[in-house]
Amino acid sequence: VQLQASGGGLVQAGGSLKLSCVASGRTVRFNTMGWYRQPPGFRRELVASISNGGVTDYEDSVKGRFTISRDNAKNAVYLQMNSLKPDDTAVYYCNYRGEGIYSGTHSWGKGTQVTVSS
Repeated sequence: VQLQASGGGLVQAGGSLKLSCVASGRTVRFNTMGWYRQPPGFRRELVASISNGGVTDYEDSVKGRFTISRDNAKNAVYLQMNSLKPDDTAVYYCNYRGEGIYSGTHSWGKGTQVTVSS
Protein backbone atom coordinates (compact mmCIF):
# COMPACT_ATOMS: atom_id res chain seq x y z
CA VAL A 1 0.00 0.00 0.00
CA GLN A 2 1.33 3.42 -0.96
CA LEU A 3 0.32 6.54 0.94
CA GLN A 4 0.35 10.07 -0.46
CA ALA A 5 -0.02 12.78 2.14
CA SER A 6 -0.52 16.49 1.69
CA GLY A 7 -1.59 19.60 3.54
CA GLY A 8 1.25 20.49 5.89
CA GLY A 9 2.62 24.00 6.21
CA LEU A 10 3.31 26.96 8.41
CA VAL A 11 0.52 28.52 10.47
CA GLN A 12 0.26 30.88 13.41
CA ALA A 13 -0.89 29.68 16.80
CA GLY A 14 -4.66 29.44 16.89
CA GLY A 15 -4.87 28.71 13.20
CA SER A 16 -6.02 25.63 11.31
CA LEU A 17 -4.64 23.14 8.83
CA LYS A 18 -6.09 20.08 7.17
CA LEU A 19 -3.99 17.06 6.30
CA SER A 20 -5.05 14.56 3.66
CA CYS A 21 -3.74 11.11 2.82
CA VAL A 22 -4.77 8.75 0.04
CA ALA A 23 -3.94 5.05 -0.02
CA SER A 24 -3.36 3.19 -3.26
CA GLY A 25 -2.17 -0.22 -4.32
CA ARG A 26 -3.12 -3.42 -2.49
CA THR A 27 -5.53 -1.96 0.02
CA VAL A 28 -7.43 -4.36 2.26
CA ARG A 29 -11.02 -4.55 3.42
CA PHE A 30 -10.45 -4.17 7.16
CA ASN A 31 -8.00 -1.46 8.08
CA THR A 32 -7.21 1.46 10.32
CA MET A 33 -5.78 4.69 8.98
CA GLY A 34 -4.21 7.31 11.14
CA TRP A 35 -1.78 10.09 11.72
CA TYR A 36 1.36 10.02 13.81
CA ARG A 37 3.72 12.87 14.52
CA GLN A 38 7.34 13.22 15.50
CA PRO A 39 8.50 16.49 17.04
CA PRO A 40 12.22 17.28 16.81
CA GLY A 41 14.15 15.13 19.28
CA PHE A 42 11.13 13.07 20.29
CA ARG A 43 9.67 9.69 19.43
CA ARG A 44 6.90 9.24 16.91
CA GLU A 45 3.49 9.23 18.60
CA LEU A 46 -0.08 8.51 17.60
CA VAL A 47 -2.18 11.61 17.00
CA ALA A 48 -5.42 10.05 15.84
CA SER A 49 -6.69 6.95 14.09
CA ILE A 50 -9.92 5.77 12.50
CA SER A 51 -11.01 2.29 11.47
CA ASN A 52 -12.90 1.58 8.27
CA GLY A 53 -15.92 1.16 10.55
CA GLY A 54 -15.48 4.69 11.88
CA VAL A 55 -14.05 3.95 15.33
CA THR A 56 -11.72 6.78 16.33
CA ASP A 57 -8.92 7.22 18.82
CA TYR A 58 -7.17 10.47 19.78
CA GLU A 59 -4.10 11.42 21.73
CA ASP A 60 -5.22 13.33 24.81
CA SER A 61 -3.59 16.65 23.91
CA VAL A 62 -5.49 16.95 20.61
CA LYS A 63 -8.95 15.96 21.82
CA GLY A 64 -11.42 18.72 21.09
CA ARG A 65 -9.05 20.41 18.62
CA PHE A 66 -8.35 17.79 15.96
CA THR A 67 -10.88 15.72 14.03
CA ILE A 68 -10.03 12.65 12.00
CA SER A 69 -12.32 11.46 9.23
CA ARG A 70 -12.14 9.17 6.25
CA ASP A 71 -13.72 8.44 2.90
CA ASN A 72 -13.67 4.68 2.39
CA ALA A 73 -14.61 4.95 -1.27
CA LYS A 74 -11.50 7.04 -1.89
CA ASN A 75 -9.25 5.19 0.58
CA ALA A 76 -8.56 8.59 2.08
CA VAL A 77 -8.09 9.88 5.61
CA TYR A 78 -8.17 13.48 6.75
CA LEU A 79 -7.03 15.33 9.84
CA GLN A 80 -8.64 18.68 10.54
CA MET A 81 -6.44 20.53 13.01
CA ASN A 82 -7.91 23.57 14.74
CA SER A 83 -6.62 25.81 17.53
CA LEU A 84 -3.08 24.81 16.68
CA LYS A 85 -0.35 25.33 19.26
CA PRO A 86 3.43 25.57 18.91
CA ASP A 87 3.63 22.18 20.64
CA ASP A 88 1.85 20.69 17.61
CA THR A 89 4.92 21.42 15.51
CA ALA A 90 6.17 18.13 14.11
CA VAL A 91 6.51 15.99 11.04
CA TYR A 92 3.17 14.26 10.56
CA TYR A 93 3.03 10.76 9.07
CA CYS A 94 0.08 8.96 7.55
CA ASN A 95 -0.28 5.32 8.56
CA TYR A 96 -2.25 2.39 7.13
CA ARG A 97 -2.67 -0.83 9.05
CA GLY A 98 -4.62 -3.94 8.09
CA GLU A 99 -6.80 -5.51 10.77
CA GLY A 100 -7.69 -9.11 11.56
CA ILE A 101 -6.65 -11.46 8.78
CA TYR A 102 -5.07 -8.46 7.03
CA SER A 103 -2.79 -7.55 9.94
CA GLY A 104 0.32 -8.18 7.85
CA THR A 105 -0.38 -5.06 5.85
CA HIS A 106 1.29 -1.95 7.28
CA SER A 107 2.50 1.16 5.50
CA TRP A 108 3.84 4.61 6.28
CA GLY A 109 3.62 7.68 4.12
CA LYS A 110 6.33 10.26 3.74
CA GLY A 111 6.07 12.86 6.44
CA THR A 112 4.61 16.29 6.00
CA GLN A 113 5.91 19.18 8.09
CA VAL A 114 3.53 21.15 10.27
CA THR A 115 5.00 24.25 11.89
CA VAL A 116 3.03 26.40 14.31
CA SER A 117 4.53 29.76 15.15
CA SER A 118 3.81 31.56 18.40
